[in-house]
Amino acid sequence: MANEQNLDLVEISPTATPPVCRVIDYSKFKYEQKKKTRELKAKQQKVVIKEIRFGPNTDDHDFEFKLKHAKGFLESGYKIKSYVHFVGRSIVFKERGEILLLKFAQALEDLAKVEQLPKLEGKRMFLILAPKAAPVKK
Repeated sequence: MANEQNLDLVEISPTATPPVCRVIDYSKFKYEQKKKTRELKAKQQKVVIKEIRFGPNTDDHDFEFKLKHAKGFLESGYKIKSYVHFVGRSIVFKERGEILLLKFAQALEDLAKVEQLPKLEGKRMFLILAPKAAPVKK
């Protein structure tokens, strides 16, 4: 039938029982598949991660300032990767860094959920937060 119509026999769904085949122009079929994947790719939302850096001795005013920025990022729908960077001998105060990050997470608990609890990797202790509600893009 395909040869009579100068078309191709294309297997659409090989896993189905019985396999589904169609008599269509193969190049047109490939073009439409490419077009669909391009449209899906364009509709995907990219995950943007904003970073906020603290020191182990971050003061209250600096903490509040960074907290305000974090709230703005979360309301815009971005993830936040906050970390405490230990320089030199400040690595001795690991518990201060952990307390600071947990305080940060607690201050943002109404806007964000914790994806990863504080974890020390090298000279940095990370905390990852994701927005709770659906983001409203501006």
